[in-house]
Amino acid sequence: MKELINLIDKTLDEYMRVEYPETIFNAMKYTLMLPGKRLRPVMCLETVRMLGEDIKKALPSACAIEMLHVQSLIHDDLPCMDNDDFRRGKPSNHKIFGEANAVLAGDALLTYAPQTIIEKSKDLTSEQIVRIIHEFTKFGGAYGLIAGQVVDIESEGGKLDKSKEETLDFIHLNKTAVLFRLALKMGAIISKADKKTEKELDNFGKKFGLAFQIYDDIMDEISTFEEMGKTIGKDKEAEKLTYVSLYGLEEAKKRFRVLINECYDIIEKYHSKIFEEILGKLKERVGE
Repeated sequence: MKELINLIDKTLDEYMRVEYPETIFNAMKYTLMLPGKRLRPVMCLETVRMLGEDIKKALPSACAIEMLHVQSLIHDDLPCMDNDDFRRGKPSNHKIFGEANAVLAGDALLTYAPQTIIEKSKDLTSEQIVRIIHEFTKFGGAYGLIAGQVVDIESEGGKLDKSKEETLDFIHLNKTAVLFRLALKMGAIISKADKKTEKELDNFGKKFGLAFQIYDDIMDEISTFEEMGKTIGKDKEAEKLTYVSLYGLEEAKKRFRVLINECYDIIEKYHSKIFEEILGKLKERVGE
């Protein structure tokens, strides 16, 4: 997994050249290159590898997913959103470059990501690129990531249009699971996987995304700033709807265990050490 992370970091650095006006490119690159787990691009590359294709074909798409993810983090940290001063253990983008440039850096990453897919995917067919861009824009927009963010904001302080259970599932499936689903779907498209395999991997992405968000909710309750690299306890302070706030810590852990085991069951036949390592690390952090 470390080899894949190093490859992603190297490729992101190559793709993200600093040009005029330097301010915007420096702002984009600042958060993009902060040390991270790179889970989404790693999962895209590993999907391609385990389905028998060359991972180099997937590098532009994998990097684009990270750009999409990072733009969501930059915007998420803004004072008008979660108002967090730290990301990955360093000052948030708006604390370094100001709020206006942070907004623009997020916008720039959102548009540079599909540009990267189109310009750098030399080994893919036009049909594959169109399909990948379609999935990217669908999952990254109002039918996915943004929808989850909106409902997350609206649910603060207990303001709900639906039941707490329905609202929580909607937030987790759209704010978190969509990018894992996107990573797997891109990998499947690049590998020319059949519909059955695509559906199976999409199911894994949904379950993993839910498990990962429950993990994040749990860690917000039991972890430290040093471990997470961001302010701890803000969800509780903002009265956000989380698995821990709705079901309690022990029930959240129980639901996390169930989902992680279901993920193991789906991915087992692919004999992927990378996916097993990712699942194992989450279990270890939660204390399972």
